[in-house]
Amino acid sequence: MSERAPGRTAPAATSADPGDRRPRADARRNLDALIQAARTVFARSGVDAPAKEITDLAGVGVGTLYRHFPRRAALVAAVLQHEIDACAEAGPGLSAEHGPVLALARWMDRYTAFVGTKRGLAGAMHSGDPAFEGLHAYFLQQLEPALAALLDAAAATGEVRDDISARDVLHAIALLSQPVPGEDDPAYSRRLVSVFVDGLRTPSPPAPPA
Repeated sequence: MSERAPGRTAPAATSADPGDRRPRADARRNLDALIQAARTVFARSGVDAPAKEITDLAGVGVGTLYRHFPRRAALVAAVLQHEIDACAEAGPGLSAEHGPVLALARWMDRYTAFVGTKRGLAGAMHSGDPAFEGLHAYFLQQLEPALAALLDAAAATGEVRDDISARDVLHAIALLSQPVPGEDDPAYSRRLVSVFVDGLRTPSPPAPPA
């Protein structure tokens, strides 16, 4: 995709005419399809995958991709924001379905998949491109409180230590999920994270002497 200066989308029409609403709905569907397709393609082929691979999966033309995302960096940023939002929003649902410790473990597994299977996204984020300005702050703004709520609930059970912050956990898992030469299987990162998760548990009291 071209690296020309990003264009600006024209403001949406304010008319209540149903004929105006339908193009807006079609554009929204196309945008959602492009983000979902890019999410899949980036995980499979990396952020430099051909634009046609993304548009073929989304079922739209390359022109539609360029209208929504004139630059590759804008598409990468949109995928990252979508993934951050989805990860943050998963917390309450997991808490409703599982006990506090299991909900925390399930959320961290999801977060590991997010940071560990997006080939090239971390490098793109730190490329200095203006499209990524503010994204790290957004990452913390969304994910830190979501994880803090899970950590607090798990710590209240006495099964998880209470001396580690949500930011500590976010950074630790991100570091453990970095690519390792010769270990391309995402299961490798998940195994390392599982060891880290076990380390969050409070030590069992020593058994009484016989």
